[in-house]
Amino acid sequence: MTVLVNTIVTLGMFYVVPAGLRLIDPAGLRRVARLWPLPAAAGAVSLWLPRGAVATALAALYAAACLALAARAPARLLRGRSLPRPPEIAVATALVSPSIAGTALVAERAGIRLFGFDLDVLALTVPHFHFAGFTAALVAGLVCRAVGTGSPDRLSRGAAYSVPAGTALVLLGYFVDDWAELVGAVVLTAGMWAVALPTWREIRPGARDRTTRALLSTSAVVLVATMLLALWWAAGEATDIVHPTLTWMAATHGLGNALGFALCSLLAWHRLSAETAPSGGPGEGPDTGPVVHRNVRSGIHPDTHPTAHFEEFSP
Repeated sequence: MTVLVNTIVTLGMFYVVPAGLRLIDPAGLRRVARLWPLPAAAGAVSLWLPRGAVATALAALYAAACLALAARAPARLLRGRSLPRPPEIAVATALVSPSIAGTALVAERAGIRLFGFDLDVLALTVPHFHFAGFTAALVAGLVCRAVGTGSPDRLSRGAAYSVPAGTALVLLGYFVDDWAELVGAVVLTAGMWAVALPTWREIRPGARDRTTRALLSTSAVVLVATMLLALWWAAGEATDIVHPTLTWMAATHGLGNALGFALCSLLAWHRLSAETAPSGGPGEGPDTGPVVHRNVRSGIHPDTHPTAHFEEFSP
């Protein structure tokens, strides 16, 4: 299991986080995204070293970068005069999530049972908060920004609330009991399915090319299966019914979410952004950001308004 988990985490460190940052704020976070491979390299190397001082020091470098990223979240939430909107809550959750992963990584590499958790649990916390935390919250925010009015909008707004709430409840469940973790898994699953449905019905049909549509389709379908596994595991832990082992979950739920959901989603959203980006490239212009081509279901007729920019997360 260790090799598989370390490989998944390495993907999260090197690609998922910087790719996500470019979607959050192509201009404001461009420098951070470009430099991110440096702390990611330290974190990735620490994964493959024996536990000890060197691995802990390298993990601490990555954790410091994650904490610096999390420090940007409060300013984004408080920058406006009104209450934060659902996409802003989702993106703030995304910015904070790697710091939880980084903290768990430092403790696990040091061999410290942080808050009494087993080292295996700490090791699995690292990929969880790169993918179920960072990527899931980010994609929930992107979907919420992209869909039109009506029932798809209400569903996506619910996802932008429930994915951060579910992530927080799962984390809280670590400290309370298995039943609390099951509640978090239910809320998070509902949020992820609320991301999958608008992705399939509203966003996928508006993509121009077959590859982008295939990536969006894969991400939506995979979410249904992987979150069913998450519910099964959480229910089994709470009720003692037969359920998958952690090793089996890493090979199915974890790998599916990393490759089928996170990787496919980020690739698709970058392709959507590039479809109508200025000649300077995705995110180069002051008003650019992730783009989705709305179809009739979204309330915008393609003949009169074939594309629709949605506002960046940046100020």
